[in-house]
Parts: sequence; C-alpha cells; structure tokens
Amino acid sequence: MGFLHRDEGPPARRFQMHEKLLSIGDDYWIEDESGQKVFKVNGKVARIRDTWELEDGAGNTVAKIQEKKLSVRDKIEIEWNGRSASVKKALVGIRDRFHIELDDGTDLKAKGNIVDHEYEIELEGDKVAEVSKKWFRVRDTYGVEMDGSVDPILILSITVAIDSLAHDGPG
Repeated sequence: MGFLHRDEGPPARRFQMHEKLLSIGDDYWIEDESGQKVFKVNGKVARIRDTWELEDGAGNTVAKIQEKKLSVRDKIEIEWNGRSASVKKALVGIRDRFHIELDDGTDLKAKGNIVDHEYEIELEGDKVAEVSKKWFRVRDTYGVEMDGSVDPILILSITVAIDSLAHDGPG
C-alpha cells in the first residue's frame, strides 16, 4: 500500500470501518482484511458526554474512548491497556490536523482530508497508519491500514476519536 514497509517486524494490517455509524447508542463491527469481525465499537447511551468502548471479539472492553467537552478545546481521551492518550484538533493549518499525545510523552499527528476519510497518522514524521476510502467500492466504508509494529487498539481508537471530533459528533 506504499507506506512504512520495514524489512523487520510484523506485516502491515488493514481494517474496515463504516461511516455514519458512530452515533451514541450505535454499535458496529470493525473487520480485518479477511472480513473477520475483530473489534466492536459500542456506543454508550445516556451519558453526559460521548463515550464509546472498543471491544474484542469476545466482548471484552479493550479501550474506552470518551469526549471531554468542558476543556478549552474539545478533546477525546482514550484509555487502553493501562495507558492513556488525548486527541485534539490543531488550531491552525490549511489541512485538517489532529494532535495525539500519549501518556509517556509520545506525540502523533494526523493530517489530510479528515472529513473525507483520507488522512495519515504519523509518529516522528514517519507514517504509521493511513485512513482511506480508495480501497473500497462500498459506499460509507473506509479502511485503516497500519504498520504491523503499532498497537491496532490505539490506532483504531484514534480513528474513532478523530471521526467524532471532525464531524462534530461522530459519523
């Protein structure tokens, strides 16, 4: 797919997601490249702020994605595997940009055409994931392809968070 192919380490992974299905109360599956349902996005109802849980195929919560509306800028907090990250929209720039800060100080950036699901996620200037509709002919479907060395739970959670912030509420 033309990005960050390394000689060592696991191969790239691709997941399939669906647009306009991220509203609160809606649940949907994220499929892997072979069509297997591997994660479920569970939209929680009756909360003051938008909340989603990313569940594995057995129904175990592997990440919590929650909007924080009372901050100066809207942001989304992600909790997974005892770690945390925050996703915020960058205030300046010609193209849509998001800043992702992990609890260990690591910074990632997402930039591109966010609303149309055509963007990249970078770590220290290297592309570690790409979000695109170009791989699918099915309407309202887009893919997330990531380097095999990054945590798919984190990247998929970031994608859900960006979708929510970019569309002023998910979907």
